[in-house]
Amino acid sequence: MNIINILVPDLPESVSDATIAKWHKKRGDIVYCDENIVDLETDKIMLEISSPCNGILNIISENEGAIVKSNQIIGNITKSNNIEKKKIDTTIKENITSINQIKIPNKNKYINITSNTYSRSHLTPSARRFAKINNIDQYSIAPRKLNAIFRKQDIEKNITKNYDSNNILSNSSNEYRVKMTRLRQKIAERLLETKNNTAMLTTFNEVNMESIISFRQKYNEAFEQKYNVRIGFMSFFVKAVVEALKAFPAINATIDKTDIIFYKNFNISIAVSTPRGLITPVLKDADKMSMADIEKKIKEFSIKSLNNKIKLEELIGGQFTITNGGIFGSLMSTPIINPPQSAILGMHAIKERPMAVNGKIKILPMMYLALSYDHRLIDGKESVSFLNTIKNILEDFNRILINI
Repeated sequence: MNIINILVPDLPESVSDATIAKWHKKRGDIVYCDENIVDLETDKIMLEISSPCNGILNIISENEGAIVKSNQIIGNITKSNNIEKKKIDTTIKENITSINQIKIPNKNKYINITSNTYSRSHLTPSARRFAKINNIDQYSIAPRKLNAIFRKQDIEKNITKNYDSNNILSNSSNEYRVKMTRLRQKIAERLLETKNNTAMLTTFNEVNMESIISFRQKYNEAFEQKYNVRIGFMSFFVKAVVEALKAFPAINATIDKTDIIFYKNFNISIAVSTPRGLITPVLKDADKMSMADIEKKIKEFSIKSLNNKIKLEELIGGQFTITNGGIFGSLMSTPIINPPQSAILGMHAIKERPMAVNGKIKILPMMYLALSYDHRLIDGKESVSFLNTIKNILEDFNRILINI
């Protein structure tokens, strides 16, 4: 009998431990080589541990919620050479099950649904991610009447409130309590760190986006045909930020006790919203990237983040952050600095507003910009001039070509 241990992978130096978020198999289940059997959550990323071989899951030595270290044994598998990979058509048949009863959070009563069938394919992608991340039993979801499609909002409204006795801490019929994820705990910790350890101030300006919108409309089709990615607003902002950082090096710096560290390279963090919380993957050496490179990398980050495939090395090394609350409809905000960085730029929704231009009123697509900065390092004059530089470049992008 060949016993193979399931080990926690080597965790990076900046990650001291991890939490077992979800076992996808239970003791006695058949597992297949490279099949994801357990998810680990750190304060930065989710890690998937795959089975090292075909066999039977023999022991689970650390349950969900347990804190584990690098190379710790969390279970073992009895290896078997007689187990073959399931055929695809068999797997599909097993994933489709008739539903006669679906449990909803109404004092453990049931609703009878006899005309529909349940399939994982009937869950929208956002619903699958939400269910996986929150350890929700997908069979406890009440579907919509139309086509039995399960959406994220259906799950949020109808999850069974006693789906996980380890996470639910309240028996009240009017509330339920869920333990914060490691990422959310880390976000809370860093926000407080910023509030308590920086002299944060925010300055505002507004930019006329008419030139950028026209630019995108003119070249988007050709750009997409050549590079297989759409040209978005973020690449314009990244380019403008890099040029502004070159002109104001103190904003591309950080405080280390009584020293100031100035960076010669330009690593731009891009805030990406995920179901688990906000993360900031980094565009390394953004000054050397073309606009197509930037758009491709941002698209890659978005896809990886939504599927919990982002790597730790992609989240570290940022020196300045850009966040876009406009995609959620935010008109104006005061973004919080991402320590140890010294500044962050907030983009917002583009709204048509009446503006005075050469003594006449014009309706223009305007966006508010917000720059939050650490006043210990950056003076008001520098911050305002930095934001004005970004505004001027965006309103006339040809400035980059002639370096003014």
